Amino acid sequence: MHYQLDRRLAIAPMMDRTDRHYRYFMRLISRRVLLYTEMLTTGAILHGDRERLLGYSEVEHPLALQLGGSDPEQLAACTRIAADLGYDEVNLNIGCPSDRVQSARFGACLMAEPALVADCVARMRAGVKIPVTVKTRTGIDQRDSYEELVEFVRTVSAAGCDTFIIHARKAWLQGLSPKENRDIPPLQYATVYQLKRDFPGLHISINGGFTSLDQIQSQYAMVDGVMIGRAAYHDPYLLADADARIFSDPRAKPSRSDILDGFISYAMENIERGISLKHMTRHILGLYQGHAGARAFRRHLSEHAHKPGAGIDILQRAGVLAQIVEKNIHAQKNISAFPVQPDMHS
Repeated sequence: MHYQLDRRLAIAPMMDRTDRHYRYFMRLISRRVLLYTEMLTTGAILHGDRERLLGYSEVEHPLALQLGGSDPEQLAACTRIAADLGYDEVNLNIGCPSDRVQSARFGACLMAEPALVADCVARMRAGVKIPVTVKTRTGIDQRDSYEELVEFVRTVSAAGCDTFIIHARKAWLQGLSPKENRDIPPLQYATVYQLKRDFPGLHISINGGFTSLDQIQSQYAMVDGVMIGRAAYHDPYLLADADARIFSDPRAKPSRSDILDGFISYAMENIERGISLKHMTRHILGLYQGHAGARAFRRHLSEHAHKPGAGIDILQRAGVLAQIVEKNIHAQKNISAFPVQPDMHS
């Protein structure tokens, strides 16, 4: 069974971040946001441990697999594997600028080869019913004119891709690290808006620089969807209102304590399967981001979860520390509910 996709809000694929433990954690926060795997290369999927790489929990749906590669037949084979495993979408990475990715001839460097990308998309779509989408940049190096972006989108969409996720920055293939490429090239929201106007029949999602639901909601007048990345990782609870505000879901948002309780149960099951606690807890450090006492919560997990034999008691102790943070949050809300009256004698 494949899920009907609603791409109004998605969490970006992030290397060493959006693994199955993080995705399960985010499902405790939002039932509706579209989740993506880390980028997985075709070689890893075809020759590696598929259960470790592609395994997931059913609660993670809707779920998309992001692929890295440039060989049409290998990409097609991986897309069929993803469809057979129940993934709801396969996304082709045309945005990563790292040297390692470039040396393997995939990622952002493929913006210079729209005909090859179109061939890849056509082969990936053949024989599967799930959508094949593309995540890309606004341009690369000196090839960053709007005309070149339009030619890329026109060529690839003609091969059957009707959904493009545009990271609203160009990428420098030389001279900047992947981290610098996420910050230094200026955001070009207007370019993405123009792309949507010029291709009204395509789904265009925008990615880059969004840190709040207010910012995200302001985008829907110009584009079809928004993808959020690092902000959702470092402050995951900012998406607790997303189901109601973005998707009009009437269910009550979860409390942080409910989320933590759910994750403790999940971690307990995985520890029994031999999964190290540290691989799970690293994803929840930001649950209380910005609140008094959050540092003690983070420190406890950071200092103890990596130790040999670390068990569920580490998370349970973190839960005790979290209760202190919750009290601080409620106290602050109570203070905010009673504004200070002006001093009539001043």
